[in-house]
Amino acid sequence: MPADFATGQWAVILGGSSGFGLATAQVLADHGMNLCIVHRDRRSQLARIEPEFEKLRGLGVAVQTHNTDALAAAKRGEVLDSLTDTLGEGRVRVLLHSIAFGNLKPLAHPPARSVRDATEKLATALGLEGEHVQAVVDEWFATGAAAAHPLASPPHYSETDLLEEEDFSRTIFNMGTSLLGWVQDLLGRKLFSDDARIFGLTSEGNQIAWRSYAAVAAAKVALESLARSIAVEYAPFGIRCNVIQAGITETPALAAIPGSDQMKAQAKMRNPFHRLTTPMDVANAIYLLSLDEAAWVNGAVIRVDGGEHISGVSE
Repeated sequence: MPADFATGQWAVILGGSSGFGLATAQVLADHGMNLCIVHRDRRSQLARIEPEFEKLRGLGVAVQTHNTDALAAAKRGEVLDSLTDTLGEGRVRVLLHSIAFGNLKPLAHPPARSVRDATEKLATALGLEGEHVQAVVDEWFATGAAAAHPLASPPHYSETDLLEEEDFSRTIFNMGTSLLGWVQDLLGRKLFSDDARIFGLTSEGNQIAWRSYAAVAAAKVALESLARSIAVEYAPFGIRCNVIQAGITETPALAAIPGSDQMKAQAKMRNPFHRLTTPMDVANAIYLLSLDEAAWVNGAVIRVDGGEHISGVSE
């Protein structure tokens, strides 16, 4: 495949070992962009991750990987020192913030229920035991029957821990405002290209409430606000900043959210294409927005969800 990016152009991907970050690395590398991937994974996970990085190197681009804390200023400096030594005349064309490290505690403890109210009514109408019907519905839902989600057992939420103010602060920094330090340091070191693209990731949680998602939702809104300010204040330096709002996507971050199975079921029923968004859907959009032709897109929240957000139809 012909390269779309000039020799010496780099992407810095924060959170690049799975999900959106890894998919974006794959697409950009496939089109000729060099990669600096920052990730934070346990040693036990490296057996899965390293082969993915080797595939990227096999595409003929330079690949730096750093298993370190992208949220720590000192570690950020170490990564950029290494990148500076490697870049030579090259420059950073893309910066993607794909850090998913937030608190998923609920604001309040939901009431305990062994059987859904609707399921109990159905069981009564059928002359059956509620717990028996609940077990049948849960098994049906577990096999992929999205339409069963209103009757399926509710998700399990923490019965001891509730979200506290400090949880908000850490999550907003981790998944939102931590982008700023990377932008400032890259610019201060003169590592950005003359036409650089910065991307953040948000979700529909920026407007609607999901239980146990309050801190992450606040972080997404903070990220969007920061991105708008970057789009304005960094434009004189040739930098564009946009945020991608992905639809419900099967990622390790989604799997950590209590109730993610119900979220996926609802998304499949609502989406006009009746499937979930994939990391590659998002990666392809980021690639397109990284091209010269997308230079006039700046300060936008761009939905990449197949029409999920506008669909009022559930089938």
